[in-house]
Amino acid sequence: MREKIIILDFGSQTTQLIARRIRDLNEYCEILPYNKFPFGDEGIKGVILSGSPFSVHDEQGFKTDLSAIRNHYPLLGICYGAQFIAYTYGGKVEKAGSREYGRANLQGVKEGDPLLHGVDNGAQVWMSHGDTITQLPNGAEVIASTDSVTNAAYRISGEQTWAVQFHPEVFHSKCGNQILSNFLNICGCSRDWDSASFIDETVKNLKEQLGDDKVILALSGGVDSSVTAVLLNRAIGHNLTCVFVDNGLLRKNEFTDVLKEYESYGLNVIGVDAKEKFYAELKGVTEPEKKRKIIGKGFIDIFNEEAKKLTDVKWLAQGTIYPDVIESLSITGMTIKSHHNVGGLPKEMHLQLVEPLRLLFKDEVRRVGRALGMTSNIINRHPFPGPGLGIRILGEVTPEKVRILQDADDIYIRGLKESGLYDDVWQAGTILLPIRSVGVMGDERTYENTVALRAVTSADAMTADWAHLPYDFLAKVSNEIINKVKGVNRVVYDISSKPPATIEWE
Repeated sequence: MREKIIILDFGSQTTQLIARRIRDLNEYCEILPYNKFPFGDEGIKGVILSGSPFSVHDEQGFKTDLSAIRNHYPLLGICYGAQFIAYTYGGKVEKAGSREYGRANLQGVKEGDPLLHGVDNGAQVWMSHGDTITQLPNGAEVIASTDSVTNAAYRISGEQTWAVQFHPEVFHSKCGNQILSNFLNICGCSRDWDSASFIDETVKNLKEQLGDDKVILALSGGVDSSVTAVLLNRAIGHNLTCVFVDNGLLRKNEFTDVLKEYESYGLNVIGVDAKEKFYAELKGVTEPEKKRKIIGKGFIDIFNEEAKKLTDVKWLAQGTIYPDVIESLSITGMTIKSHHNVGGLPKEMHLQLVEPLRLLFKDEVRRVGRALGMTSNIINRHPFPGPGLGIRILGEVTPEKVRILQDADDIYIRGLKESGLYDDVWQAGTILLPIRSVGVMGDERTYENTVALRAVTSADAMTADWAHLPYDFLAKVSNEIINKVKGVNRVVYDISSKPPATIEWE
C-alpha cells in the first residue's frame, strides 16, 4: 500500500501547487474533491484542506463532514480550510474590514510548535482572503499572527489539527516549504517518493495488472505517451503494440522523424496514415470543443480498427497526466476544456484503459523518462496538444491551412532551438488566426493570413507566464515566416498569462 497525503480540494486555484510542493518534498499525494475522502485507504498519512473561492457563509460554498477525519489523521487547513475548521467547530468567521491580500510577516510564532519548527518571527507569508477568523473554536490556540490577522495560524490542543489562513504553497510564502515539510514530519511520512521508486513500483503493478494481456498504445510523439511506452515496454515487452497516427495535424515532418526516434527504444510501432479521414470529418467544423471531440473520436476509431487486427488485445494505454485529469474534472461542474485522452472509452471498443502516468505532473514525467534512459530529443520536447494543429487553427481546418501553419511553426520552433531558447521555454507553438489583413510585398498589395506566436514559461502547466523572448529573435522569426511561408503577411506575439488565458487558444 503506497503511503500518501490526501488533499481535499475546495476549489482553490492553488490546490495543485499544494500537491506540487508535497511531491517536491518526496512524498506522494493525491488531490480529491472535498466530499470524496477515500475511507478505508490504509496508506493515508495525513490530510490537507485547500482554499476555496467561496466564503464559509455562502450557500453554494463547499462543505463536508470532518468528523471521521479530524482526530483520525493529522489535519492541516489552508485559508478556506482553516476557516472551515473554525466555523464548523464553534469559532467565528467574519468579513474582513478589507480584503487581506498579498505579503505579510508572521509574528508571535509559538516556540516549540511542531508545525512552525524553524519558522522565525518576521517570516514572509502570502494572504488571500476576504473573510477572517475572529474567534477560534474551543480548545484552539493561536500559534502565529501578523500585523492585521490575529489568528493567522492556530492549533487545536490535544490533537494533531493545525490551520493557517495564509497560503504556504505559493512562492511568496518564503517559509511555506518549511511548514509543509514540518507537516509531513508530523504525519510520520517516509518521504521516499522519487523517479526510481515510481518506476519500480509502477513496473511491478503493471506486471500484476496486465499479466500476459496484450496492450495497444496511442503514441503521439510527445513526452507523455513516449514515457508511457517505454515504461510499459519494460513491464510487458512484446505484448505492447504502439500505434502512431498521422492525423494530418502533426508538426512538419513529425510522422517520419518520430518513427525513426522510436527505433532506438525497441518499440513495436505501427504507423497509420489517416490524414484524409480527419480532414473529411473536420470539414466545415469551427467550434473548438466539437473539433476536439471529432479528433478524439477519430483516434479511438483508428485504435479500435488496429486492435481488431491484433489477437487478444485487452487494454488501451494512454499518456494521461495529472493536469489533464484536473482540468477535465472540475468540482465546480465547469470543464475548462475536454481532453480526448481522459474519461474512459466507448463501450463498443471493448478495451480496458491503463494510464501509468495519470497521477504525475509533467516535470515528474520528464524525470521518470530520464531515469528510464530516454534521449533528450523526446524528454525535452515541448508539450503538444492531443488534437494537434487542429486546435491551433482557429476556425475550420483545411489541408491548405495545415500547410501554412506547419511551415510557419517549423520556422519558429527551429529558430528557438538554433538560438538556444528552446529549453528556456515550457511550451511554444504557432496559431493560425481566422484573420486576414492587408500587406505590401514589393509593389503588390496582399490580403493574407495572420499567425500568432505563443511561448510560455511554467513548472506544471497549471499556471504559466508568457515568455519574454528577445525582440531581435522575434523580429528574425517574423521576417523569415513572412518571406518564406506563402499565405502569411503578418506575425503577432501572444503576451497573455494563464490564468486568465489558457496556454492553447482553443
